[in-house]
Amino acid sequence: MAYEFVKVEREGPITVVTLNRPEVMNALHSPAHFELGEVFDAFAADPEQWVAIVTGAGERAFSAGNDLKHQAGGGKMGNPPSGFAGLTTRFDLTKPLIAAVNGVAMGGGFEIALACDIILASETAVFALPEPRVGLAALAGGLHRLPRAIGIKRAMSMILTARRVSAAEGKELGFVAEVTAPGDLMATARTWAKGICELGPMSIRASKEAVYRGLDEPSLEAAMKGQNQYPAIAALYRSEDFVEGPLAFSQKRAPAWKGR
Repeated sequence: MAYEFVKVEREGPITVVTLNRPEVMNALHSPAHFELGEVFDAFAADPEQWVAIVTGAGERAFSAGNDLKHQAGGGKMGNPPSGFAGLTTRFDLTKPLIAAVNGVAMGGGFEIALACDIILASETAVFALPEPRVGLAALAGGLHRLPRAIGIKRAMSMILTARRVSAAEGKELGFVAEVTAPGDLMATARTWAKGICELGPMSIRASKEAVYRGLDEPSLEAAMKGQNQYPAIAALYRSEDFVEGPLAFSQKRAPAWKGR
C-alpha cells in the first residue's frame, strides 16, 4: 500500500518504517498518525515480518514530535487507538521494534523512540521532552517510559528542565544502546535486526512480553508465577519452533524457524 506520510519497505522478515515529512522535520499530524496506525497494524498481523526498524526521512530529524503549526492552524487533531504515531499505546505488540534515531527526537519523536525496544542513535541525534516550553506535557508515554528506562532521578533531570541530551549522553544514561556515525546508522540497525532474526521469533516475542508484563506485576514472585499465562509464552509452548530449536541443536544444524 502507498502512504503519503510514511514509507514502508520489507527486507525479508524485516520491515523498515520511515517517517516521511522531512519538510517539517518529520513532525506528525493526525493524518500521519492514522497512516502509521495502519502500518503497524499490518506489521503486527503479518506472520512473515519479525522485526521493524523505525527511522526518519532526511538527515535532520527522526521526528520533531507533534506538528504544532498544524495544530495552531486549526488542523484536524486525533490519533488512532494505538496512539501517537500509531505506536505509543500499542501495548500488545510482541514483535521487536528498533528505533534508528538519525537526528532530532523531540517530544513525541522521543516518545516514539521510547516506545521501541532498542534505540540506536546517530552521533547527530538529540533527545528531549520539551513540551513544558510550550505549555504542554509529554503525555504520549514519555513521562512514564523514561523513568522506567533510566530511573526516576535521571529521568526527572530531563523532564523538569526540558533539556536536550546528546546521543553520547543518552548512551551514558542508558536509553541508547549504540551510537554510530551518521552514515552507518541504518547498516547498524539492519545488523541488529538480522541478529534478532537469527533467533527463534516465538522465543523473542515471549521474552518481550514477559519483560514488559512482568514489570507491571506487584512482585518478582508474581511475575514468575503468572508468566505462563501470557499469550506469547503460551503460543511459544504450542509452536513448531519450540520443537525445532532443540531438534536443530541435537542435529548440530541451524534451526529453520517458522515463527509459528
